[in-house]
Amino acid sequence: MRAPYGLTILDNCVTCPIREEHLFCNLSLPAVQKLNEIKSTAVYPKSAMLFIEGQQPRGVFVLCTGKAKLSTSSSEGKTIIIKISEPGDVLGLNATISNHPYEVTAEMIEPGQANFITRDALLHFLREHGEVALRVAEQLSQNYYTAYEEIRTLGLATSPAEKFAKLLLSWDSGQTNGSKQIKLTLTHEEIAEMIGTTRETVSRLFSDFKKKQLLQLKGSNLVIRNKAALEKLVRS
Repeated sequence: MRAPYGLTILDNCVTCPIREEHLFCNLSLPAVQKLNEIKSTAVYPKSAMLFIEGQQPRGVFVLCTGKAKLSTSSSEGKTIIIKISEPGDVLGLNATISNHPYEVTAEMIEPGQANFITRDALLHFLREHGEVALRVAEQLSQNYYTAYEEIRTLGLATSPAEKFAKLLLSWDSGQTNGSKQIKLTLTHEEIAEMIGTTRETVSRLFSDFKKKQLLQLKGSNLVIRNKAALEKLVRS
């Protein structure tokens, strides 16, 4: 089914062609059939808010297509982006399971689809299907390690250049040097919020790294040209 923004609606979890790639969706047929019954599907434009930090948890959002940024803000208005969520991620899981307010704000950074599951339906689903409870535990563990790595990056890196290099290497994870074009969907302001610096500093770092031939920009596509040099910068 076609939808706005040129998306294809994945309205049936049972026949979804990519569910086996995703942690929460790669379940037995009975579990997937039940998941299909309890979720509601919606398409969201760029900048749509799925939920807001401090809001009482209504349930979780299973991201099917598109990307969302998870961020937290201080009372002074300073924002840090905790994670860029990819398709297959379950958003709002920590808060929904613990029944504590959402600890982050989830905002779409490009048009996409998310399936919503209410808190009561999710808890009943977990009680009925032990394999789903195990997948939820795995997802919570992944969330923990993601937060841990963010703390390491922000707390232990000694300079904005090192933090920026770590971010670039995380985007290029698992690829050989210069083999992959990375679609750059984030603004300089958003990248600054990911590494705890200013937009001006990020713009300067892009310029410096290009001059040193560490990276190349082709429109909105970014190519890591010297992965070894970035790794050396992180270790220095």
